[in-house]
Amino acid sequence: MARPNVFVRMWRYLTASLTGRFEEAADPKVQLEQAIQDAHEQHRRLKDQAANVIANQKQTELRLERTIAELEKLTTNAQQALLMAQEASGSGDTERAAEYERAAEAIATRLLAVEQEVEDLRALSLANATASQQAKDAVAQNSAALQAKLSEKQKLLSQLDQAKMAEQMNMAMATLTETVGLEVPTFNEVRDKIEQRLAKAHGAAELGEAGVETRIREVEQASRNSEAQKRLSELRSRLGIESSADAEAAGSDVPSVAAAAEGGPPPTPEELAAPAVQAEPPVTEPASAEQPDGTPRPATGD
Repeated sequence: MARPNVFVRMWRYLTASLTGRFEEAADPKVQLEQAIQDAHEQHRRLKDQAANVIANQKQTELRLERTIAELEKLTTNAQQALLMAQEASGSGDTERAAEYERAAEAIATRLLAVEQEVEDLRALSLANATASQQAKDAVAQNSAALQAKLSEKQKLLSQLDQAKMAEQMNMAMATLTETVGLEVPTFNEVRDKIEQRLAKAHGAAELGEAGVETRIREVEQASRNSEAQKRLSELRSRLGIESSADAEAAGSDVPSVAAAAEGGPPPTPEELAAPAVQAEPPVTEPASAEQPDGTPRPATGD
């Protein structure tokens, strides 16, 4: 039993492997152009073969026409030789009549050969005409097939562009939906990171609002608001202005300032903004311990 050749098997394996890799890496657009070029080359070769068949048919027809013309000429010559032999025999010239008879026999021999050649050329011309018509039909069919391939080429190129665009869209969608990034973070990872930071910031804000410092700031703000309301009440009292709630309940306007009611000029905005100054008690100087003449003043009992 013959053992298999290891090198042949390895060579076939490498050939199949390289062919498969080549088919995967090859650009379909380039392969399509190669197929169209090969179809053009096949059509050109078919046209050349058809042209040779038609040329043979034309050449056979020309030979047939020449052979038929020669056959007619030989027939005429044979008839003429027979007539001349008959005239010589009638005039008593037997020798000359014999010569014409031998010439007529030679022409008849050539006539038979030409007739056979005419028959052969007619059969060959008929076969060439059939082959020529088949060649023309084959060229026409191949031309139609080539035109169909050229029309389908544009469709295939369009489908190839659509396939490439679909592959790019699939790759983009796969990148967006991947959960584990490689060198570049995915869209989902970036979104989760941003949402995590936002939630952490909101949580820190909620903790700050619930703390003691926030309550202290609220108390301080309430104190400032109370002091401001108290100060506004003092200014209204100085100016004789009622509060907005009292004014709405009374339904009437109140003079803005007491000075305006007394006929004096209204206070300026600076005076309204200035804090109220409390009247200070008069300062009394202490009694001197000496009298005007320089003697000590006697102490008085309580």
